[in-house]
Amino acid sequence: MKKAIFGDNTVSTDRAAHLYDMSVSSRAPVISVAPMMDWTDRHCRFFHRRLTRRSLLYTEMVVADAVIRGQRDRLLGFDPSEHPVALQLGGSDPAKLAEAARIGEGFGYDEINLNVGCPSDRVQSGTFGACLMKTPVLVADCVAAMKAAVAIPVSVKCRLGVDEQDTETALDAVADGVFAAGADALWVHARKAWLEGLSPKENRDIPPLDYRRVYRLKEKNPNRFIGINGGIQTLDETLHHLNHVDGVMLGRAAYQTPGMLAGVDAAVHGEPAAPTDWAAIVEAMCDHAAGHIAAGGRLVHVTRHMTGLFHGLPGARRWRQMLSTEATRADAGPDVIRAAFAAVDLEAVPSAA
Repeated sequence: MKKAIFGDNTVSTDRAAHLYDMSVSSRAPVISVAPMMDWTDRHCRFFHRRLTRRSLLYTEMVVADAVIRGQRDRLLGFDPSEHPVALQLGGSDPAKLAEAARIGEGFGYDEINLNVGCPSDRVQSGTFGACLMKTPVLVADCVAAMKAAVAIPVSVKCRLGVDEQDTETALDAVADGVFAAGADALWVHARKAWLEGLSPKENRDIPPLDYRRVYRLKEKNPNRFIGINGGIQTLDETLHHLNHVDGVMLGRAAYQTPGMLAGVDAAVHGEPAAPTDWAAIVEAMCDHAAGHIAAGGRLVHVTRHMTGLFHGLPGARRWRQMLSTEATRADAGPDVIRAAFAAVDLEAVPSAA
């Protein structure tokens, strides 16, 4: 039986244009890995693509001004195998977002996403992120400008609301506005954001989740793509949500226990189950790390995303320790990954070769 390892761009980028096409009866559910600041960089996405062929991957949020004026190759560069991959932008100036979206399309991204959900102080000071929930007309203007600038899908990721907003009216206002402006999809983090009094970390846990509010939004918009995000821990939970919405965006669970991504294509998309070739995945990451080091990078830039791969299995502690300590040495090379992998008991790994 062929083992599952996705080293090449095995999913056509043409597929991205159909991800959100609600008129296509055969359109599959969309599973994505959420954009996460300081986490979903190019090394993380390269790693995640080794585990799942079908999932949509997102960049960290990149501010529109940085795209326009910054070092674009460093900010926007990615490996072709990452497709389908979306660029998340932060900003509130329609013209700048349109220009940044156009640049992102030129780099080959399959989708542009507007961040209307990040609650950090730095984002608030720039008048974008979650605070845009208070200005749905401006959000719609931003979407309209980006849609006019690019041919690829434009999506929005938002919260249920912020602070004392009524989530029924606040979420509807954003949804109605962005869909009227031409948005192809709306991803909803199913909790409020509190812009004052809670840290960004607390905003990921303390405001209560309200999945049913997202379900109601989908019921009201049967012909629009609505995806859900927030606190989703397992593939069983993912399948449950897909009874109510069109897509599921996995966040911290996919990052901290990335092995779950190896089951997405079979569980969600019905692809033939195949043993995961963990050794080939590790070797692919060694090759990737070697290239990064040869270009002046360090091993830890790659391995920091891999520590949770064998979570809960014999040898996982040693794997994690080696990638968290030995990989941080300035002279560390890919053999650290190989040595850490040798400590893992493959007989205990689900679907191991």
